Order: sequence, then C-alpha cells, then structure tokens
Amino acid sequence: MVGASRFVGYDFFETMEAEQLTLYTVEDYLEAEKVSEVKHEYLGGIVHAMSGASRRHNRISGAIYARLASQLASGPCEIYVEGVKVHIRSAVSEFFYYPDVMVGCDPDDGHEFYLENPCVIFEVASASTENTDRREKLIAYQSIASLQHYVIVAQDTMRVEWLRRSGNGWDLQTLTRPEERLEFPGQGAGLNLADIYEGLSFD
Repeated sequence: MVGASRFVGYDFFETMEAEQLTLYTVEDYLEAEKVSEVKHEYLGGIVHAMSGASRRHNRISGAIYARLASQLASGPCEIYVEGVKVHIRSAVSEFFYYPDVMVGCDPDDGHEFYLENPCVIFEVASASTENTDRREKLIAYQSIASLQHYVIVAQDTMRVEWLRRSGNGWDLQTLTRPEERLEFPGQGAGLNLADIYEGLSFD
C-alpha cells in the first residue's frame, strides 16, 4: 500500500472493503497474492477479487489447455491455465490479469508468477465477465507487443471471437461451427471448435 505498512495474504485484501480508494504497490500485491486463497487482479493500484469459475468454464479452459499442451510439448512455447498472471505496463500504470489460458514463447520471459510477453491469450466469457473481456481486457491485451492472438470463448453457446494481429491493427473472425478451426502458425498449433466444446451441450 502506498505510504503505509505492508499487509500479508488475505488480510491485505480485506482492508480493501474499508479503504476503497487506497492504492497498493505492485510489490505488496505480488507478495500478498502468493498466499491468498482468492485470486485478485491488479488494475493500476486497485485490487479486485475474482469470482469462482463454473464447471462449464473449467471444462472449456481445460479442453483448450489439453489440446494445445500436447501440440506445444516438443517446442519452445509453454502453456498455462488460469493460475499464471499476465503483467502489462502502460505509460502511467501497471496491470495484472489472470487469463484463462495463455501461451508464451519468449525464453527471456522468466518471472515465476507471470508473463510479460505472451503470444496467445484465451478468455472464457461468462455473463458477468464478457463486457470486461471485450472492452477492458481487449484494450489492455492489444497493448502487449508480443501478443498475436486474443480469443474470447463463449460458455453458453458455440461462439468464438478470434482477434489476430495484422500489420498495425487486428482482424476479427467469429466462429460458430464445430468444424471451424483456430490456427496459430507461429506456435505450430491449432484446434477446432469441436475440441473446445467437447462433451458440452447447449439449450
């Protein structure tokens, strides 16, 4: 916390309820997050607790991870699911998010608890997070120079929004059929929507 003593673990975040306008340092956040039972995202000094994931959310994230992990196993890239943060620096502040699935290929991106140079990020959207995934996180993730693909996966319908870096901008493709495929040529991997939604049904 800026200008105050450090807190440890969950007690650190409990103070947020009483001190809504208190800004916390990156160092305080990272130390407290190591022992906190609840994950928190860090937005320019403000800390937000994350809600728990549904079973469907977990199954989709797990399917993406499993399919890509087997393809990336023999190459230089590594894949992470839910528990590893991405660190974003802007001209005025810093941010930490927990992507649902993230791929990194930079051997110099060596911090134990977060990546700074990911190349692929997946977010599995829910009713409570889709606006954040499509607005706040979209803007933040597009500022990462190394990022080539940002994929937003719907939970309650078969729908994937795939943003690919192209020149100085981003191309958006929406996929809705089981046979449609995401390709990540720079990482030597890809998967169909049928892989992502395997075993799931929709009303």
